[in-house]
Amino acid sequence: MTTQTSTATAPSSSFSKDFFASIVVFLVAVPLCLGIAIASGLPPTAGIITGIIGGIIVGSISGSPLTVSGPAAGLVVIVADIVAEFGIAVYGIIVLLAGGVQILAGVFKLGVWFRAISPAVIHGMLGGIGILIIGSQFHIMLDRDPLSSGIKNLLDIPNGLLETFESHGGNIYAASIGLLTIISIVLWTRFAPARFKLIPGALIGVVLSVIVANVFGFDIKYLTDLFDGPTDLQNILGTIIIPHMGTVEASMTAGVLVAVISLAFIASAESLLSCAAVDQMHQGQRTKYDRELMAQGIGNAICGFLSALPMTGVIVRSSANVEAGATSRASTIMHGTWLLLFISIFLFTLEYIPVATLAGVLVYTGYKLAYPKVAKELLAYGKPELAIYIITIITIVSFNLLAGVITGLALSIAKLLYVFSHVSIKAEHIPNSQQTILHLKGSATLLGIPKLVSVLDKLDVGRDISVQFDDLEYIDHACIELINGWQKQYQLTGGKVTIEWDSLISKYHTKEAAAING
Repeated sequence: MTTQTSTATAPSSSFSKDFFASIVVFLVAVPLCLGIAIASGLPPTAGIITGIIGGIIVGSISGSPLTVSGPAAGLVVIVADIVAEFGIAVYGIIVLLAGGVQILAGVFKLGVWFRAISPAVIHGMLGGIGILIIGSQFHIMLDRDPLSSGIKNLLDIPNGLLETFESHGGNIYAASIGLLTIISIVLWTRFAPARFKLIPGALIGVVLSVIVANVFGFDIKYLTDLFDGPTDLQNILGTIIIPHMGTVEASMTAGVLVAVISLAFIASAESLLSCAAVDQMHQGQRTKYDRELMAQGIGNAICGFLSALPMTGVIVRSSANVEAGATSRASTIMHGTWLLLFISIFLFTLEYIPVATLAGVLVYTGYKLAYPKVAKELLAYGKPELAIYIITIITIVSFNLLAGVITGLALSIAKLLYVFSHVSIKAEHIPNSQQTILHLKGSATLLGIPKLVSVLDKLDVGRDISVQFDDLEYIDHACIELINGWQKQYQLTGGKVTIEWDSLISKYHTKEAAAING
């Protein structure tokens, strides 16, 4: 384990750095917690509750001290689908059980396996989620209700714009507030002075939009319009639905089980990938992946019990934490404390925050997720990786998140099987001579024996054959035996066979080298 460079720092200096970082993370977290909750079909404060649990509880026991946990934009689609299909009461049970699955995965040390998912699938999943977020939140940014599917939301965007500008159903003021939010985030991100870069663009956008909307008295939806009563702590606590045995027994269906596994899988993958990214941003303690899985599971079990949003390790808040100079988990815990203070004392501010401004934040977040900058990187690893990425996105947008992820995983496995079973053998006949060079490329396994036999059997007798392995990645015992046996038989016909075993032996351990020589 790498020792964190900050251990030499004086305690007072470390605390001041963590304190400042916690304020920055809190300011980033507030608009995201509120917006993600709205996008998921839950009360705005459900996101704040998850942020509190992720900061104070998970932050205290996590396997990645500088990773911040809380509501994730990557879970918006699956949470919204679960809420719409099963209702809030069963939704809480699903999140609770998903947390239990994560705890068991950590106990059985499965953390590393979540990191074995193909990057093409992960990026495709995030890209598909980003497109779906843009589709749904674009309508909310116009004070319209989103439609029932991602495709419908995307196709209805032109109609929503027409309605807005023709004043037949949209709200030009809400659209202006959403647009102001997005423009503010973009301009602040690109042109903010270096000394102020740590102030999050989302906060700047929300503050400006709140000021404009309230100074000019825009008749648009505000967060308090999403509550069935006053936005005081008593009413907020009334939104919490504790699961009871009757609901638990009624929810034991195949559909619920699929939802539990899907949520646990996607939340775990996103958390551990965020932790891996955070590890690359600092020189301190490395992530303990199984401990992180268990911490996330405990957090989600509590969130499910309170019917709050599920959580993951989130890269936006985590990167803000590292860049702000955090040295320990104290910054994460303190950010949770500030969220608790917000929900206890400052809930009155919700009546001044337009729904459109938080939708604007999420439209920008969706754009960042969907922006295909990763496509060029994937292409460097071959066209199949890019194809998996694109197909995963298309499947998610066309059907649903689970179908897209399963499709991407299936394609990744198919590619892996192809790589380990595909071998090409090319016979190069040297003009005006009896010499032939056989080039083997790929992976020579027993699955490739029919192809090898087909080429070897077609060679004319009596030639001088040279077998080369320069481009061969792997060869198994069955193919070694085949080539050795063919060499002996071919030489009995009067031909000569030279096999360049030396170029291959260096790739294998002693026993395999002995098998090749044997």
